[in-house]
Amino acid sequence: MLYYFLYLIREIGKVTSIKLNMKNTVSTLLKQKQSGDKITMLTAYDYTTAKIIDECGINAILIGDSLGMVMLGYENTIPVTMEDMIHHTAAVPRGVKNAFIVADMPFMSYQVSVQEAVINAGRLIKEGGANAVKLEGGTEVCQQIRAILNASIPVVAHLGLTPQSVNVFGGFKVQGRSLDNAKKLVDDALKIQESGACAVVLEGIPARLADFITKELFIPTIGIGAENGCDGQVLVYQDMLGLTTGHTPKFVKRFSDIGYVMRKGIADYINETKNGSFPADEHTYAIEDDVIYELIREEK
Repeated sequence: MLYYFLYLIREIGKVTSIKLNMKNTVSTLLKQKQSGDKITMLTAYDYTTAKIIDECGINAILIGDSLGMVMLGYENTIPVTMEDMIHHTAAVPRGVKNAFIVADMPFMSYQVSVQEAVINAGRLIKEGGANAVKLEGGTEVCQQIRAILNASIPVVAHLGLTPQSVNVFGGFKVQGRSLDNAKKLVDDALKIQESGACAVVLEGIPARLADFITKELFIPTIGIGAENGCDGQVLVYQDMLGLTTGHTPKFVKRFSDIGYVMRKGIADYINETKNGSFPADEHTYAIEDDVIYELIREEK
């Protein structure tokens, strides 16, 4: 009996250890880069979606300011506020056990001053429950990265097609195609790494340039519209599940068509409600006949 008891303790300990090791952190993401194990990341903006994504075994979840377009209906990310980001960020950790949670710092939440950048980053961690923050830019935001890191907050950087700079770029255009621009991206990547960024998103840059930058850095690179030479990939979940309509970026692969499934389900609901086949008996609650008879008798 004692041997069996000790055996159970040992096995429970193994399971507990496995579960504890399942949490994705800055350290585990770095180890993935070092071992060549690709990092997987998707966006999420609410509890239900985050829970499903986390249960699938995703490494990281990004509460992107892309919520401005896919959740709030804006044309770009510029109008998104800190309050928007905190509201959506706070919902995600409630459904997540293992994914590393990264929250975007919205436009003008870190550009004005280093102090304001630290305060807003702190809000996303303290009020939103994120594990790290993400901000766009290279050399020009290195001071903010260092200050946020000094406040014990991990920082993910974002280079290339940075959506908050859409007005400067003149639209959503691939970056780094010229020699000067490619050199600047490489220099920016090295500078943000030196400043303490724990990872960098590379968006909308040529494949070979993304591969070059990935090999130059010891921190993980997460590609979106870059290439599979990056250490990981991120997509907006609505894009990859077919929930969005209109123009689809070249870098998006639709892994499912949930939009079609939803439209069919909603159309079926409308039709069955109108023709009276829903709700059927199995969807309703019963009551004893005597109760109804007595109710009718009293009403008379």
